[in-house]
Order: sequence, then structure tokens, then C-alpha cells
Amino acid sequence: MRCRQRFSSTVGCITVLLVVMVGVVSGQAVAPSPLFIATPLTQVGVFTSGIEGPACDVDGNVYAVNYERQGTIGRIRPDGSGEIYVELPQGSVGNGIRFGSQREMYVADYVGHNVFEVQPRSRAITIYSHDDNMNQPNDLAMAPSGVLYASDPNWAEGSGQIWRIGLDGNATRLFGDMGTTNGIEVSPDGRTLYVGESDERVIWAFDIGVDGTVFGKRVFMRFADHGLDGLRSDVDGNLYVTRYGAGTVLKVSPSGRILQEVNVLGARPSNICLGGMDGRTAYVTEVEHRRLVQFRVDRPGLAWQRLRPE
Repeated sequence: MRCRQRFSSTVGCITVLLVVMVGVVSGQAVAPSPLFIATPLTQVGVFTSGIEGPACDVDGNVYAVNYERQGTIGRIRPDGSGEIYVELPQGSVGNGIRFGSQREMYVADYVGHNVFEVQPRSRAITIYSHDDNMNQPNDLAMAPSGVLYASDPNWAEGSGQIWRIGLDGNATRLFGDMGTTNGIEVSPDGRTLYVGESDERVIWAFDIGVDGTVFGKRVFMRFADHGLDGLRSDVDGNLYVTRYGAGTVLKVSPSGRILQEVNVLGARPSNICLGGMDGRTAYVTEVEHRRLVQFRVDRPGLAWQRLRPE
């Protein structure tokens, strides 16, 4: 705290210091939340077992699919209270969610082979992309350009695909000979695509070309046990990985080193996003208790940062 020498400023600084001291002495000072310690955000059972696809807006809310019943998207406030934000068209069920630069919402509909677009003001829902050759799609990632990438597993056959969805909504299959593709994310510089294969317990990294195609497939990380599900990046390129079955979330550096492991109070975390008022709260969809769990992190989320006004 810098105090100038003028009398009024000095008095103001002394007042502020006294208030802080009194708060500390009286025990009223609010300590910051500890990092990487999970606590429940919502009550048990407010979502179905299909809880998935969390995404954060810049106002501190978090959205996730299948709130109260299948086929909905719930909006959860920072205090844990919630409401149904939209209901998807009859027969559709959402999974991954991403926000675009104009706060429009993109939703993977794994039943109807669609990606929906939801307008922020009217909440009108339209089909942004559709392809009958999709198995689902499952989860979404967004490049800095606004191009979407979609994972597309076939759980029955143990296979999967990766799709690129252009700004015009046209879908192009990039890979069709993968394992059970699930979590997906783009690095902060837009040059690397990460894709997790759940049953195979591996995360792949690809180079992204100037035309949005991917190449240079290589192993980023392998696991000896348990599955993996959602992936999200912070502004520094660290990946948060939900370990389905292990009940933890890993924070992994861009070089593949595990930096943190967080117990998320349930065995089946399905996905994660980073947001809150300052971008430094992680929200985890947890299937076992059908609720959202939260924990504080040290750096803001990449997707949250991109949504902030310039």
C-alpha cells in the first residue's frame, strides 16, 4: 500500500490500516480459500447420472448438462443455487459445452449427432453442425480462431474419431481410427490439440496446421490405471485432467509433469472447467454423487480468459 505525504491521503491510509488490523484481531478477516482443496458446490443428486460438460461464463456462473432431468442444461450460481437454463430439443441429450467469443453456447448432442448453438439473450437453439457419420459427438474444444474440435467415441466398438467444425458449421473428420476419444483441448497458442482416449488411458498431442488440420500424432501422457475424461487448460497451458474411477483431477504441465493431484470427493469425475469471478475456481462434474464440486487454483482458465472483454 503506497501512501502519499499529503494529510488527507495519510489519514485515509491510516484508516485503512486500522480497519485491516481490527479485522485481523477480531477474527473477522476473510482468509483466501486454500488451493487445490475440493468442496461441494451443489447438493447431492441435483443432476442426473449424465452430469457432464461444465463451462463457465465471465459472471461467475457454471453450466452443466442434465440438471434435474436428462436433456437440460443447468446454470449454477456461485452460491450453489441453480436453475434450468435451456431444454434441448426433444430426444437430444447434451455433453460437452463451450462458449464462443460473443457468449454464444455450443453444445454437443451425442444422441442426435449435432452441435447446437444457443444464443445468449434469447436462448434460441439452432443446429450449428450435423453429420450422420458422427458416433456422438462427445466433448468440444475451441481454437483461438473459433474453430471447434469434437471428440467422437464409439464405446461399444472401442473406437473413436476427431472432427474439425469450421466457422461455417461444416464438419470434417480428421481421424477415424482412434480409440475411445473423449476429453479434448487446444493449447493457449492454438498450435497443439490434446485428445484423451479413455479406455486406452492415453492423452495424445497433435500439431495444428494453419488450415486447422492436425498432424504429428504423439503420446503426451499414459496412465497405468483408471480412465480419464475431460481436459481443460489454464492460461499457462497446464492441463487439468479428470481421472474417472480414480476420483481425482490432475494438473499437468505442458511438458507432461504432474504438478497437483486433487481429491474431488467422488470416484467418477467426468469433466472440468475453470472460471468463477476471477477465473481461478475449478468446477468438476462428479457422477457418483451427481453434483458439482469446486476447488481453487493458482492460475485463471484459458477459456474464461478469452471470454473477458478486451
